Amino acid sequence: MDYLKRSWTVVNLDAIAHNVRAVQALLSPRCQLMGVVKADAYGHGDKFVADRLVQLGINWFGVSNLEEAASLRRQGIFHPILIFGVTPPEYAKLLNELNLTQTIFSLEYARRLQEAAVDAGVDIGVHIKVDTGMSRLGFVLGNGFGPESMEEIVQVRGLSRLHADGIYTHFACADELGGDSVAYTRMQYSLFRKTLEQLEKRDIHFALRHCCNSAGTVNYPEMHLDMVRPGIVLYGLSPSPDCVGKIDLRPAMELYSTIAQVKRIPAGTPVSYGRCYTTHRETAVATVAIGYADGYERELSNKARVLVRGQLAGVIGRVCMDQLMLDVTHIPGVREGDLVTIVGEDGGRRLTFDEMAQLSGTIAYEKVCLIGKRVPRIYRRDGKDVGIVDYIRHQHEDTRF
Repeated sequence: MDYLKRSWTVVNLDAIAHNVRAVQALLSPRCQLMGVVKADAYGHGDKFVADRLVQLGINWFGVSNLEEAASLRRQGIFHPILIFGVTPPEYAKLLNELNLTQTIFSLEYARRLQEAAVDAGVDIGVHIKVDTGMSRLGFVLGNGFGPESMEEIVQVRGLSRLHADGIYTHFACADELGGDSVAYTRMQYSLFRKTLEQLEKRDIHFALRHCCNSAGTVNYPEMHLDMVRPGIVLYGLSPSPDCVGKIDLRPAMELYSTIAQVKRIPAGTPVSYGRCYTTHRETAVATVAIGYADGYERELSNKARVLVRGQLAGVIGRVCMDQLMLDVTHIPGVREGDLVTIVGEDGGRRLTFDEMAQLSGTIAYEKVCLIGKRVPRIYRRDGKDVGIVDYIRHQHEDTRF
């Protein structure tokens, strides 16, 4: 498959299929599964991931914004799509044309969207978002705001152009099982269920009630309701250490680069910007064709390790925009063009996004989302490369369909 072998990822579609089936095994037959593919499928590439999810029986898709939803529609995904974030009301007609479902998080926003829908002569499907403790988008239910929000939700249901067949909330700490986090999650769920009961007493019903993200899906099966919204677990990454071992996951993405040059420098030689690393002996330095513009963060300078010829090699000096340097003195025969495994397996050793995230004080979610758009995504299924997304070339090639 033709792509520039500078830095690239391999996305294993078989791993994604395994993860989806692992999630499906947790669900009751009546519970639907929304595949969350926001942020370009968490950096994995929305086209090929979404195509595979459709084949695996995904019922819905979840995205952050209108642009992401439109991308799926352009690429032939016609399943229901829920937009989690705000869409400016002036795009009401486009929401209708693309058959998208918009989140409603306040009465004011609902009224503005209703007015725009009336002006455009269209109807819009919506899901109502309630805030049970995340303090992000949503009608606030706790701390005395419940009755007011309840009345506002009733008013939203009366808006003629907005058709609400769903209602949902989002857990703040379902991935944490220590301290009072379990109690907090149970409080959020209880508040959500009480809200539903009160609305039902007023003859307001919703076909789809959902609250479980990846961690909720794994840790709280009793809270699945009508649909779950897994994201990170579909890509084989655990939401947190508290979820490890509760579901069998296979990481879908591997990240590779190549060695551009190998040279020897004497002891006492500074390496890279700021001279924050100085060799203490004669050193074989390998320059690797990946940097922070590709998503390999500067924070990993002098901390991270990669695999070269099956052996660990440490990053020395500051990570640059387009390149980084390794100490390969202890690895015989390293030469220009050699494969560098950033995340993945080589020689029986494996490096993960979780390990990389720990070094820079963040989470694996962020790492995969930060993989740059100049890094091609290569898609593998049944041991064969079946497609490529090359953002620089602005093209999609698919050898299967």
